[in-house]
Amino acid sequence: MKFFSKNKFIFYLSNLILIFLYLFPGSVLGWILYKDLGLQPQITPDFIISTNHFYAFLIISTIGLLTFNLSFQFIYISFYLIFLSLTLEVAHYFIPDRSFEFSDLFGNLLGAFIVLILFYFFKKNENIEN
Repeated sequence: MKFFSKNKFIFYLSNLILIFLYLFPGSVLGWILYKDLGLQPQITPDFIISTNHFYAFLIISTIGLLTFNLSFQFIYISFYLIFLSLTLEVAHYFIPDRSFEFSDLFGNLLGAFIVLILFYFFKKNENIEN
């Protein structure tokens, strides 16, 4: 855990990569893997939510909360992750070859909320033990 808090550049770099992938008109990963900007690689099948978006925000939220793990930082990083998930998906309205989808938005939010809830309970349990 201390590795992430000492190396904040990992969180900042992962944010830049996420933002680039979200805001690029087309699929960078599809272009790299399939030589087709219109084809999005699918990690697992979607079920109500977009699993790709869920996994992305699960990872970015985990890195963020490991990086900023002090109790007063928890509130700020929580708001940031929720704001980021909303903003990036709403931005798809304005980007060519991208579209706003509620399943993507719910995947973003669910990925962030699951990690936030888990970290909240771990922090609460940690405070009780001390």
